Amino acid sequence: MAMAHVYDTYAKTAKGRIMHFDVVLDDQDQHQAITYARQWLASIGEGDAVINQTQCVFCHSCDAPPELRQQIDNQGYAIYKLEGCPV
Repeated sequence: MAMAHVYDTYAKTAKGRIMHFDVVLDDQDQHQAITYARQWLASIGEGDAVINQTQCVFCHSCDAPPELRQQIDNQGYAIYKLEGCPV
């Protein structure tokens, strides 16, 4: 099984709410993690949220749990919601 790389990510919405989530992907690539974070934010209606390199940092590598692995295989990345994210 391929190792997944986890990027600890914070975004500030246009209304000032902080969202904390992990971006999980197969490549250890901060630029790609930020791109995926922005794609996900846009998909949940938060396309104006602010995110930058200091708010999306490599955390660790691990075997992705099956539900995250499926998301990675289907769309190239997975989002693990932590705080302030919609259900």
